[in-house]
Amino acid sequence: MALPDPDGLDALPLSELRGLVADLIGQVRTLTDENRALRDEVARLKGLPPRPPTRPTPSGMEKASERAQAKPGQRRRGPVHERGVITREVLLKAAVPPGSRFKGFEDVVVRDLVLEAVVIRYRRERWSTPSGMSVVAALPPGIVGGFGPHLRRFLLAAHVQGQVTSERLTAMLSGLGLMISKRQVVRLLSGPRDPFVAEEQAVLRAGLASAAWISVDDTAARHARTDGVTTQIGDARFTAFRTTASKSRLNFLALLRAGHGDFVVNDAALAYMRTRALAGPFLAALAAHPTRTFPDTPAWQAHLAALGFDARAVTPDPVQVATEGALWGAIRHHGLMPDTVVVSDGAGQFRVGPHALCWVHAERLVHTLIPTTAAQRKAIALTRTLIWWFYADLKAWARAPCPKRARALRARFDRIFTRRTGAVMLDRLLARLHRHKAALLRVLERPEIPLHTNGSENDIRACVTKRKISGGTMSEAGRTARDVMLGLMKTCAKLGISFFRYLGDRLGIPDGDAIPSLPDLVRNAATV
Repeated sequence: MALPDPDGLDALPLSELRGLVADLIGQVRTLTDENRALRDEVARLKGLPPRPPTRPTPSGMEKASERAQAKPGQRRRGPVHERGVITREVLLKAAVPPGSRFKGFEDVVVRDLVLEAVVIRYRRERWSTPSGMSVVAALPPGIVGGFGPHLRRFLLAAHVQGQVTSERLTAMLSGLGLMISKRQVVRLLSGPRDPFVAEEQAVLRAGLASAAWISVDDTAARHARTDGVTTQIGDARFTAFRTTASKSRLNFLALLRAGHGDFVVNDAALAYMRTRALAGPFLAALAAHPTRTFPDTPAWQAHLAALGFDARAVTPDPVQVATEGALWGAIRHHGLMPDTVVVSDGAGQFRVGPHALCWVHAERLVHTLIPTTAAQRKAIALTRTLIWWFYADLKAWARAPCPKRARALRARFDRIFTRRTGAVMLDRLLARLHRHKAALLRVLERPEIPLHTNGSENDIRACVTKRKISGGTMSEAGRTARDVMLGLMKTCAKLGISFFRYLGDRLGIPDGDAIPSLPDLVRNAATV
């Protein structure tokens, strides 16, 4: 294709400009491939070892759009200056000859850490009152089972935040002179955690009750030698993890109840059932029944059996749809998920309520296509470039919403995803993404929601790391402790609270920083 005069580009129609851009992208890619092939040939002739094969990289759409929006003149962050409070001052004297003049001080701030094993014997007074009652002096707060709060905090911080295994913790403590068995370390890590469990449950409820959006994700998990799944739920203020045996929509809705176990048939539940195409007679039976609230699963299943829901095998399954609807009704009954948008990677179990799709996962589908011809390679490259530009403009629109520009973005979305490129697999993928237009463009209705699930990916990486290091869990106490403590750690990080100081306050370590209730902080924090 002959290149036009640069001065005449303004006169070219839009279709020719697009063709010119596509041709230039193809030429650049062809030159890049030829250059790589020439370098490989030179290396072969020189007897150099071949280059290692390139590993498939994830989509760079998010980073590319961030680079495009960098502010002019923005400076990189410099070195971190001295921080922290001076806890002790030591005056060092210098040996100087007579007649020297004092010129002040030269300060050097040194950070250090003292770890030592301390074994304390508390001698508790015992008294017998005139009435015959026995009175024993109380132990200091935070002592449980013969172990002090400082040791318990160290174990929890190292295991949860530092990802140190129980075997290494046992060896470390033994090296410090504190004799303790691995079994006891495991007991301290997964022992009774009722205050932490209650606070983490309250964090989830506070988050779901006040969230404009939540992003969700899941990953494989092992428990009791069986495969399971860990689900992440959170936004910019909180994070919660739940490990279960299933990743179905029923399971996800049950997790969104945030610990409540009831089933409720209300207007929200009936509306959900209608959207899932529950048959009219079943809907009428549920709506006409005087009982609308059921305390647990057996009571709900007995109610469905009495109404004949399990008597007929039809599609969709009336028992499943009715149960999903009753779970959704319970969520709304408890004031959770009020018009909250669920941002996900497109997995079917997360499609509940107002739903938005992650753009990074959507573009990754195009990124992972394998072209077989130069024309296909050129079509994929052009499509990815158009998606990147559109994504960058969506991010810019979210920072300064405008109804007129929203209409233009919707029309532009249609043009990108209804194109015919000539590559069959790419055209099918574009048509598939176009069918999810409402979920991909949810940000045009709700500018406050994110365009991706990077927050969930970052949160759930802690679970993946722990799985790789420590494997799975065996007991219910261990599974609960892992989910609860990881969720509290991530929530503290999002709220700007030191997890180490949080543990100290909750374990009763004296003279520590008072950490407010995390659920109150989540409620008061504005969702970004």
